Amino acid sequence: MKKMKEIKEIKGIQKYILILFLLGLCIQLPAQRSKSDLQEVNIREYDFLDYAYKDIQVPGGDSTRLNRFFQKVDTLLRKGEGRINILHIGGSHVQADMFSHQVRQNLDAINQDFRTPRGFIFPFSVAKTNNPTNYKVTYSGEWGAVRNVQRNRNIPLGMGGIAVYTRDTHAQINISLNADQMMRWDFNQLRLLGHVMDGSSDMVIPVLHYTNDLIEGKLDLISNTYLFELPAPDDSFSVGFVQKDTVPHTFVVNGFIPEKETPGIVYHAIGVNGAAVPSYLNSEHFEEELPLLNPDLIIFAIGINDAAAGDFTEDSFRRDYDALIEKIERVNPGCAYIFITNNDSFRKVSRRKYAVNRNGLIARDAFYKLAQNHQGGVWDLFSLMGGLSSMKQWQDDGLAQADKVHFKKDGYLLIGDLFYNALIDYYKQIDFE
Repeated sequence: MKKMKEIKEIKGIQKYILILFLLGLCIQLPAQRSKSDLQEVNIREYDFLDYAYKDIQVPGGDSTRLNRFFQKVDTLLRKGEGRINILHIGGSHVQADMFSHQVRQNLDAINQDFRTPRGFIFPFSVAKTNNPTNYKVTYSGEWGAVRNVQRNRNIPLGMGGIAVYTRDTHAQINISLNADQMMRWDFNQLRLLGHVMDGSSDMVIPVLHYTNDLIEGKLDLISNTYLFELPAPDDSFSVGFVQKDTVPHTFVVNGFIPEKETPGIVYHAIGVNGAAVPSYLNSEHFEEELPLLNPDLIIFAIGINDAAAGDFTEDSFRRDYDALIEKIERVNPGCAYIFITNNDSFRKVSRRKYAVNRNGLIARDAFYKLAQNHQGGVWDLFSLMGGLSSMKQWQDDGLAQADKVHFKKDGYLLIGDLFYNALIDYYKQIDFE
């Protein structure tokens, strides 16, 4: 009897352990969800918005590419499987990373509990230009900078369209991904996009300062980048440069990609103040670096600076975009595209006088034709915000800046929420069965 009792107790313990194990699995596995569980962001209504244009449209009627992208989103939501990369590319609207970061944060509704990587980042502060407020950059040493908006430069650029460079043996870049202290972003691999400018690759060795140790970046010959492997996840890093010659050599930094192997949506944002479509066409290593992001969806938001030119024409604008998309297709065929039309804007014609920029109407039509020709979608921000001259209403409501081209923070956050809602609404309309 005593032995039988002991056997029952052992079986009971085993059963209890099994239950705890299964509960542990349930806690680790993402909840099974469907697109009906996703909620749009609540947005205050504005009288000047034309909500007839709130949705993503497909002018050519061919939604194959977009639907294939959202099929991946659906698999991620339902099964917690897959890595999805989105690239949002533009000018100053994107460099500020308020609009794009709002979309990035909203997408955590799909990411669920996955702590996805932050995406491509550039140390704009080192280039002495405005840095996104959602990550913090400090630096030491002497640095120079080049941008794709410059006509005469002797340093080639990557897909980010901007670079910093140094010969200073004391130069260092420090980045903290969680400027708001919420600890959302971390990584266990760091990829440095950069190269030695005036010598062989072994003349300068990038090093990661990690606690009391130095981790040398391993040169990846395939991508021509440097990879750092961290012993444990972290949310900040400091990179320096060890010169291996008595004569200093120039090291060029094109950006960083913090990485880790988790499912989810990674939202990369690339923008340079003043950049137009030809600016990215002139970024010599655009094609070489794009595979590092491997975008499933590219959100085009380049055009506000193109349309600011007095000689702007629809034909040249579309030709430039066609050339850029041709570059993308060579390395990332089948990628999905969404074109965001230019916002309404004004031109400064004298010290205190502004005139509405009617090129916004021409650019709007060009975006619809581009979307049709490249099986893409179009999100008509120009019409949604109220059409021609509507920027004045946004300014009067405290959403736009005095230059009548850029938005204030609340304006960018509103646009980010509106675009996220457009993505979710499009996704919900698709019948995958």
